[in-house]
Amino acid sequence: MEPGIAGAWELLRQARDVFHDDAAALAVVADLQDRLEGPLRIAVAGMVKAGKSTLLNAIIGEEIAPTDAGECTRVVTWYRYGHTPKITLYPFTGGPRTLPVTREDGRLVFSLGDVQAGVVERLVVDWPAASLRDLTLIDTPGIASLSQDVSGRSTAFLLPEDAPMAADAVIYLMRHLHASDVRFLESFKDTAAGQSGTVNALAVLSRADEIGAGRIDSLISAAVIADRYSRDQSLRPLALGVVPVAGLLAQSSRTMRQSDVEAMKQLAQMDKNHRERLMLSADRFVRVAGPEGLDQDMKASLVQRFGLFGIRLAVALIRGGTTDPTELAHELARRSGLGRLLDTIEYLFQTRADALKARAAVVGLQSLLGVAPTGRTASLEAALERLQTGAHEFRELKLLAALRTGGIGIGPEQTAEAERLVGGRGSTVALRLGLEPDASAGHISEAARDCLNRWRLIAENPLTDPSGLEACRVVIRSCEGMLAAMPAVR
Repeated sequence: MEPGIAGAWELLRQARDVFHDDAAALAVVADLQDRLEGPLRIAVAGMVKAGKSTLLNAIIGEEIAPTDAGECTRVVTWYRYGHTPKITLYPFTGGPRTLPVTREDGRLVFSLGDVQAGVVERLVVDWPAASLRDLTLIDTPGIASLSQDVSGRSTAFLLPEDAPMAADAVIYLMRHLHASDVRFLESFKDTAAGQSGTVNALAVLSRADEIGAGRIDSLISAAVIADRYSRDQSLRPLALGVVPVAGLLAQSSRTMRQSDVEAMKQLAQMDKNHRERLMLSADRFVRVAGPEGLDQDMKASLVQRFGLFGIRLAVALIRGGTTDPTELAHELARRSGLGRLLDTIEYLFQTRADALKARAAVVGLQSLLGVAPTGRTASLEAALERLQTGAHEFRELKLLAALRTGGIGIGPEQTAEAERLVGGRGSTVALRLGLEPDASAGHISEAARDCLNRWRLIAENPLTDPSGLEACRVVIRSCEGMLAAMPAVR
């Protein structure tokens, strides 16, 4: 167990002793312990109509998050692993109540019954999806909603003023880079959650297929824009990267039906010119007759589930020889950008899940101490301060944030290398060293030793700006840690 993780557990043990007679404080400590023990929590946020629920369904691999404009999309909803399906409503006042679990046309249907969305603190959906075993996803109402109540619920959850946010990281969806997106991410960084010392938001260019008007090369255009956004000086200090995803296609490819495949095959068999005229617009595709055997209802369903981009891409793949339903679904998911997103979530967040959870627990305990009587907490405060300054995982997170905001006294090339070495591009040893995932132990050891020697020279150089020496020390410690871990790599 890493020192920061072990230290967080020890702090919580001490907190139980200090607050042994304070039920409210003990409840906070118990919640922080649950957070350390449970899966990584990732919130999905963004403006209204950004495609949050659609993308969440794609990540889970099932259509369980409501994507319509119903009451349930106005409530913060947690999706976590459970052996049996269950939906629990937690009101702001009163005890929890269980909601019925029903599905229509394969989709999970939520009903609040006689409860108004405004009195619901959260919904918790337990679901037996393998993707939720190591990851709890939190769907949030749209930011900047016309309804101040709806927008306020998201803001209160994502930007708490005096407590750590309930999520360890955020996937922030945007259709384009607007000033409102930057403002939210800046606010997120300035909250108690952001004070955890890391840039823990990932931006997603959602509905990426719309950038190219649904053309088959839309994702190529979206990738160019996403790359430009990732280098934008207003966004780069606030997000670890920008990933383009065609969310609708990502969701539907993961929940593809045999009837969808058969309909796509019928379209692929049409005369090319006739098919292209048919797909000039979504309205024309549904309204104009053809091909024979494909009625308007089925075509409307295809547009709703895949969009014209997904239909065009599926037809092109089928005509190119991809006719097996499973293979077709996998290829559509890959080309939607979902695979890249899942990989990015894995190497940016899940590989350092313990450190992110421990840091959140420490911030939560710090908030608790801020409102506790000072006389009884002096020893706990001292231990907390020692952990925050001494745990290397936390120093890495803090340096990562500083590197992205600039001004730490080292040059651009050294800044880029330092960011990679402390885990800014992913925390596996190979990613930190800029090597291929299958690099040999000998190659890894040699690269780590070269980096260690180079950064020692930088630290010892009298021309190195004094403000950069602390960054050098953190990077050196990271290189030493990689070398020390080499027996486990072999």
